[in-house]
Amino acid sequence: MRILVTGGLGFIGSHTVVELQNEGFDVVVIDNLSNSSIEVLQRIENITGKKPEFENIDLRDKKSVQDFFKKYNDINGVIHFAASKAVGESVENPLLYYENNINALVYLLQELQNMSDSYFIFSSSCTVYGQAEVMPITEIAPIQSAMSPYGNTKQIGEEIIFDVAKVSGLKAVLLRYFNPIGAHSSVEIGELPLGVPQNLVPFITQTAIGLREELSVFGNDYPTPDGTAIRDYIHVVDLAEAHVVALRRLVEKKNVENVEIFNIGTGKGSSVLEVITAFEKVTSRKLSYKIVGRREGDVVEAYADTKKANTVLGWKAKLSLEEALESAWNWEQRIRNSI
Repeated sequence: MRILVTGGLGFIGSHTVVELQNEGFDVVVIDNLSNSSIEVLQRIENITGKKPEFENIDLRDKKSVQDFFKKYNDINGVIHFAASKAVGESVENPLLYYENNINALVYLLQELQNMSDSYFIFSSSCTVYGQAEVMPITEIAPIQSAMSPYGNTKQIGEEIIFDVAKVSGLKAVLLRYFNPIGAHSSVEIGELPLGVPQNLVPFITQTAIGLREELSVFGNDYPTPDGTAIRDYIHVVDLAEAHVVALRRLVEKKNVENVEIFNIGTGKGSSVLEVITAFEKVTSRKLSYKIVGRREGDVVEAYADTKKANTVLGWKAKLSLEEALESAWNWEQRIRNSI
């Protein structure tokens, strides 16, 4: 089967391409390289022995999307990662997020709805739950008002997919991620943030290696045991494998609804200070950090109830927080040593 992976040279996308190719899928990658590097293409080949086909396309250009599907008229399924994803940046530049995250999705679905049967895996997020009132968060938790434009684009994106599936042959799985971290064990691919990282773990690794003077911890006055925000940190390889399992579910027609939703996390919440402590333990390096004010758009805590993913989807996270942090540190050392 030939699968399109949008944003396939990005952090989660590249790991998913590796898992797809290892499972025998034929992969075509679309990426506009705005938050990724063309070198990742070769690194994927280094791991899997096969270089995926690649098209440098900006999905906000409707004609480019139409031309792509004319050229590749045998695409069986799409895994859609290509989107802007930083909560803080979305608050500062909301129109960028609405243009990039909504327009690209619409243009893809316009092509897919013309097919008699199409499979679509959507990269969604636990941000759709806002600040959930009950932990852990289940898939039937109420969708709260989004706390950031980024979160709102994921909510809108899900609604669009439901609407399209009602009037077409589209079959979709919405994977609501919690917090992906880590890197591939080969140390060939990992997270490559441009500029100052927006996520905790790359900021930790850049601080540990001396690229950043100190780590900023956004708030220590949350109603949590140590006052810092709690998240569900999942190893990116576990997350990538969830996409392959979800795709197989659609291909093998095991889905019971046209659109299905699964939380993808570990089921365990870790505070910012707990992550710092775990990193220091596995790397034997002391981190310099300071407490600063809360960041707009951040929720107090979010961790997944994974029962549905475990039992219905047949997927379970295998790798620990410590393993993820160790792999992230190995990756940080690799990329700094290669510069």
